[in-house]
Amino acid sequence: MWTAALGGALALVIATQTVQTRACDPQSTPSPSPAPSPAPAPSPTPAPTPGPAAEVFTTADGVRFRAESIVTNLVVPWSMSFAPDGRLFVTERPGRVRIIDAAIRQSEVALTLDDVFAQSEAGLLGMALDPEFSQNRWVYLYYTARVGSGAVNRLVRYREAGTRLGERAVLLDNVPAAGIHDGGRVRFGPDGLIYITAGDAANTRLPQDLSSLAGKILRINRDGTTPRGNPFSGPIYSYGHRNPQGMDWHPVTGDLWASEHGNTGNDEINVIDAGANYGWPTIEGSAQMSGMRTPLMTYSPAIAPSGASFYRGTLFPRFANNLFVATLRGNHLLRLIPEGTNRRVASQERLLDGRFGRLRDVTVGPDGALYVLTNNQDGRGSLTSGDDRILRLVPVT
Repeated sequence: MWTAALGGALALVIATQTVQTRACDPQSTPSPSPAPSPAPAPSPTPAPTPGPAAEVFTTADGVRFRAESIVTNLVVPWSMSFAPDGRLFVTERPGRVRIIDAAIRQSEVALTLDDVFAQSEAGLLGMALDPEFSQNRWVYLYYTARVGSGAVNRLVRYREAGTRLGERAVLLDNVPAAGIHDGGRVRFGPDGLIYITAGDAANTRLPQDLSSLAGKILRINRDGTTPRGNPFSGPIYSYGHRNPQGMDWHPVTGDLWASEHGNTGNDEINVIDAGANYGWPTIEGSAQMSGMRTPLMTYSPAIAPSGASFYRGTLFPRFANNLFVATLRGNHLLRLIPEGTNRRVASQERLLDGRFGRLRDVTVGPDGALYVLTNNQDGRGSLTSGDDRILRLVPVT
């Protein structure tokens, strides 16, 4: 471990949280304070597949698809990962991990964290299943933990057995935390290593400080140690970040693309290189300075980009190698079409624009469909019946 220096039955239940801060609002920096343990977990309901009358969407290049609500009544879901057997693992920010099998209409609470600091943007955030999950059953979670009168972010590993998570091991600890700007995405790279996005914890001094893990993209081995190829002496892979929340690797080039919340607007899409400085807070948006990287794309007004995934499936041939980004304030699924293998975007468009509210994560399922998490129960969205939900995007012929 690397440590920094410093239920069965399904029911229709909707729970809400009241949160006063705005997404990535630099004026709102709540001080960490002890939070209550997660409330009893309501059971999400796998929803029936919509019939022919379901709403149909069409992309700019003529791809027709519909959005099916396959799971409803989740409570602030943050991340999702498919197991090789098709089950879907989902984190809920109050501190729960659910295992959902929509095929048999079953949801199980696999874990409820008892030390989660679930306030404002903090709580149980990212998750990844081990590339060798079929053999080792390892599940990795990144969450904000209560420590005394404060909080830290940490990466922990569990083993899944019988739809329960146990054998906890802390792999990375004492990452600075706050009620906002905790980053939180966890993914395995093509190199088999674990990558983590860490926000600046509402402290603009930390992203340029290489002695702090805040405001960084981190890379560690599966046992929590530092890989030999890291550019610095610890877990830091890149620095100068404000609040990165999504990342994935281009299927052809292997380049790491990441989404990041800006300050006032200036949300970013970056291509990440080991050891590079992405400028925050010295520069942002299209500003330039020697030794610092400028974004590939910027967005003002803010769209609050979160989870991101390149399309690798076969169900949507025209989506091949496109990057999809879930946006919170933007209320849309952003589609970016790279210019071949260049580090440029040829075109972009907004899908599901305003239709399902705040979107937190997107991934490609084993069936080739796109799966999207809504996030309207986070205190900043407009609730509708059934929120929060998992959407499945499938082609219409």
